[in-house]
Order: sequence, then C-alpha cells, then structure tokens
Amino acid sequence: MSETIPTGKHFVHGDWACAEGAIAAGCGYFAAYPITPATEISEHIASRFPQLGRRFVQFEDEIGAIASVIGASFSGMKAMTATSGPGISLMLENIGLAVMTEVPCVIVNVMRGGPSTGQPTMGAQADVMQCRWGAHGDVEIIALAPQSVQECFDLTVHAFNLSEEYRTPVFLLSDANIGHMFEKLEIPAADEIEIVNRKKPQVFPPDYKPYEADESMVPPMACFGEGYRFYSTGLTHNEMGYPDMSVETQDKLVRRLCDKIRRNKKKINMTEETMTEDCDVLVVTYGVTARSAASAVQMARREGIKAGLLRLITLWPFPDWKIEELADNVKGVVVPEMNYGQLVREVERSVKPTPVEFIPKLGENPPSPDEILERIRRLAK
Repeated sequence: MSETIPTGKHFVHGDWACAEGAIAAGCGYFAAYPITPATEISEHIASRFPQLGRRFVQFEDEIGAIASVIGASFSGMKAMTATSGPGISLMLENIGLAVMTEVPCVIVNVMRGGPSTGQPTMGAQADVMQCRWGAHGDVEIIALAPQSVQECFDLTVHAFNLSEEYRTPVFLLSDANIGHMFEKLEIPAADEIEIVNRKKPQVFPPDYKPYEADESMVPPMACFGEGYRFYSTGLTHNEMGYPDMSVETQDKLVRRLCDKIRRNKKKINMTEETMTEDCDVLVVTYGVTARSAASAVQMARREGIKAGLLRLITLWPFPDWKIEELADNVKGVVVPEMNYGQLVREVERSVKPTPVEFIPKLGENPPSPDEILERIRRLAK
C-alpha cells in the first residue's frame, strides 16, 4: 500500500482508520511512545509514513513526543501524537504550552480504565475531564468523540482542520472499544476530503507581529524557515511575542485565547439527534456508549415510550445551549457513560431542575441497551 490515500472500502479497526485519517489530513509528522490501546496507530503510521516521505519518531516518553510535535508544527508541518490516559498525564504541561503559543496539533487519546495504569487493555471514557481541565490556567479545548471506525477516520481529518483554523490543540477522544473494533471503513477520494490549512501572514517580515489577531481572534502563523523572525514563549506575552507581565496584557491575551473558542462554539460543535422532536425522555451520550443508547431508544419507541437521543460528537466546547433546548419539555434525561461520573455533571448543570438519571459503567463494556432502557422506563412514568 504505497498510495497516499487508499480509497475504497476496508474492513479495519479504529486505530488503523485514525492513522489513515491523519495521512489524508496531510499530517507530515507523528511522534509517540507505545501505549495500549493506542500503539496500533503508531505501528500503522510507522509503516506508512516512510512510503510517503513523512516523518515518524518513537520517543523515550510521552513528554518528548508532545514537545517534538509542537516543534514540528512551528516548522510548518501538520503534527499529531497518539496515547492513552497515563500518556496524557505526562503531556499536560506541554499541551498548555501549545495552547499558550497557539500551536495547531492533534492529540489522540484512546482511552482506557484508570486511575494510574488501571486497565490497559480495557476501554473507558475516563479522560473526558482530564483533557478539558488538565492544563492549568484559563484554557479552552476542542475535543471530538468518535462512535465508529468510520468516524475515527472522519473526525481525525476534522480534528486537523479545527486545529489549523483555530491554532489550538485538538483532542480525538477514542477508546479501546472503538480503537480495537473492526468495522467497514469507506475512504473517499482525495478531492472529496475537505482540508483546512493555517492562515499565513500577508505582511512583510519586518511588520509581522506573531500574536496580532483580527476579528477572528486567530493570528496568522509564520513558521520556521519562511523568512519571519519572531519570539514565542509560554510566559504571558504581547502581540510581538515578548514576555509582558502587565495586568493589561494578561487580560487581553487570556480573553482572546478563550474567546476564539467560546465565541465560535456553535460553529465548532457537532451533535446528532434521533427522534428528539417529540421525546418525553432524552438520552445524552457520546462515543461507544452511543451505540447502546441508540438501540435502547429504538426499543423504548417500540414500547410506546417517546425516547430521543442526543449524541455529542463535540464534547468540548460543551453544547449546553443544545441540551437546554431539548430538555426544556422532557420528563427526564438519561446519561450513560463508561466512567463514574464525568460529562453527566455538565448535563445536570444544563438541564436543572429536570431530573437526570446517570448510568455509570466501570470495566471494559459500555452500558447495555437493557440497562439504558430500564432508566428510560423509570423516567417515562
């Protein structure tokens, strides 16, 4: 397989699809340290990148991997790493640096059970809050959650597009269940795949201010070797990139870093609705758990219960306005997750005082359709 994009139908697992999605998106640099259940992404890229003249490096740890991804992006490459929860823990300081210096990159987290080393071979949705709040300070993050092998491909491409458009790290929150699941993947032709590239400066190099933004709040990005000289630091910095500890600079910078995501959250956010127009009970879920939830909603409908499903494809920024709108006239909301309570807190905040039934599931399997159906029945009464 030497072609850039192996178009057509394939029977593959989610990690393979993610790797091919990165290739289709134009990723030119990948760095990682092996970790279950994300290692298959590295293995596939390690075999494919040399065929395409792209760069793969296996590092001594996850800290080195994410640091090199930032450097590669500054050099003009689209760059990605892939890991699982313990690796994200090590990467968080540099993820904060990428947010502060506005470096586009994609971070794939094939989630597994924790805390600590936990359950390396078993899936979970355990890092939803870690990716959102792990970096210290005021930070806005974009995170996408695939529910299928096809979406591992599609959302990896989309993650690169978002990272380039908003100059920010973007998470793909997969999990061991999806990463190791075999399903049909259909890869379209290259000219059918939307590709977004970072905005470049349109001024002469002496006039370039690396962190001066227009109304989009996203500065154009010059890269190493393009004739522009600029300073970049994790410290609070002014539009020239130089450290500036003044209250005014901190206020202006942090507001812009957050607002470029917050003010575009409706544009960024993606959801999928099933039978929500007349539902009495709303199920809110994401990722692999949405597969069980879809079956439960269909079963409830066959029993005469008006159930609906809201699948969150974009987890962050959180679509609170969408949930408020849908939950306004329902008897209750069901939230199944493969953890002991993470995104349910955001749902509860959004729908108060509407009752919320939470279904936690710890271990390798998501909540079953029957478990979700039982809660739908309870709220329907």
